[in-house]
Amino acid sequence: MAIQYIFIYLQLLDLLTTLVGFKLGADEASPFVRLLMHSSPALGILASKALALALGAFCVYTRKSHLIRWATYWYSGLVVWNLMIMLVSAGRTA
Repeated sequence: MAIQYIFIYLQLLDLLTTLVGFKLGADEASPFVRLLMHSSPALGILASKALALALGAFCVYTRKSHLIRWATYWYSGLVVWNLMIMLVSAGRTA
């Protein structure tokens, strides 16, 4: 059960670090998320997070917790990547 909480927490961290990165002038690297961002960046990121949480819930429902574990590894790396991008972007604006 703990892996699901970590997955949800990482979704929140990804959302926040991505939005802060946008404020610092960073761009979205994912073509799929860029497609969702046509109306507004915040809505696009929220839609991608809703989709990720829905897929996570489906994995729990179908008892595929190993998929959530792999996604958790991916999102933990993604949050670290976002933090690195934020540091680089903040350095450019200073």
